Amino acid sequence: MTATATATATATTATTAPTVPIAVNARVIALAHHAARALLEDALVRHGATFHQSVTLRTVASAGESIGRDELVGDVCGFLKTDASVVRAVIEELTAGKLLEEDPAQVSRVRLTDAGRELYESTAAEGAEIAARLYAGIPAEDLAIAGRVLTLVTDRANAELAGA
Repeated sequence: MTATATATATATTATTAPTVPIAVNARVIALAHHAARALLEDALVRHGATFHQSVTLRTVASAGESIGRDELVGDVCGFLKTDASVVRAVIEELTAGKLLEEDPAQVSRVRLTDAGRELYESTAAEGAEIAARLYAGIPAEDLAIAGRVLTLVTDRANAELAGA
């Protein structure tokens, strides 16, 4: 069974909140992450993009007109918890695919091309649609609590990684 089929089967059998409280732990968080990411990756594949490319394009788009290569590498490494060489390779893939280009005003910076912006916008819209389906019907208070808890867990993990 594919990840999408598994996620779909799970979603159709568990469309309401569980009646027995489930403690949040690393496994529960990981299962939610991987199920949602599988749906997003299915959408990205249809556009010929990878998850790493998507994160990199989003980072450039969020930076505005352009971003320094070193800053981009640092940001994406921080988001994905991966090695700088992996991110540099992704930047090169995106540049070779004409989705990113050197900023003519400063060659140490990169920016989205029109094709890169179009890809980012279409995949971001699909990602938003997926999130809307997944979070539909969950009370805002529950989402706020989950957001606070997951942000705290992320901050603690990042602090440990920084100290390592």
